[in-house]
Amino acid sequence: MSDGPGAGEVPDTIRELYPFLYEGSTEPDAVPAEVMHAVRDKAAELIALRRTVVAACAGQIAACAGAMAERFAAGGRLFTFGNGGSSTDAQGLATTFLHPPPGSSVLPALSLTSDAAVVTALSNDVGFEWVFARQLAAVGRRADIAVGLTTSGGSANVLRAFEEAARQGLLTVALAGRDGGRLAGLDVLDHLFVVPSDSVHRIQEAQATVCHTLWEVTQQALGGARDMVRGEAR
Repeated sequence: MSDGPGAGEVPDTIRELYPFLYEGSTEPDAVPAEVMHAVRDKAAELIALRRTVVAACAGQIAACAGAMAERFAAGGRLFTFGNGGSSTDAQGLATTFLHPPPGSSVLPALSLTSDAAVVTALSNDVGFEWVFARQLAAVGRRADIAVGLTTSGGSANVLRAFEEAARQGLLTVALAGRDGGRLAGLDVLDHLFVVPSDSVHRIQEAQATVCHTLWEVTQQALGGARDMVRGEAR
């Protein structure tokens, strides 16, 4: 009985992670050292990528965080979304804003993949391409913020969500990998952060750094934004 297509063969996506395990020439006793070497190489690659992204995007991160702080100060909410691992990162970002460490402001945030009933209903009844856009159409307000994550920059449901968010006047913030993909040509985005890497793993790790930095700088900018909103209300 076959184990399925390619039984006994190692998929290229797995082989790429630790190629020395499948070359057939590595002695068993040398495997731990090879693994340690691979871990160090990946860590060094990630550190270098994070430094590149932060250096290239520092000014934009500050501007984006300032805009997010203004929206929060005006009563806005954060909506996050993504697919697969990006969905997990989107949920983590929403959780950070909603449940921050002691001493930080609790800010309203929701991941659009957190309600399985809503996600499956929309996917079944309308189509997965519209799963985020339809939610934003129902609950989004002009003061809100939409943050979408995608490693390819080409996820159709993420693009549709940004188009709907922009239509309603939400602040639109996108994170993508490689060269930005289709998001790079989307003219409705207020902010786009591109991680220049072809590795899904490195892209998502660097995107997590951008997200956490956005949260920190938004917290710092929030006091001034609230003072500005109070002044405008007088």
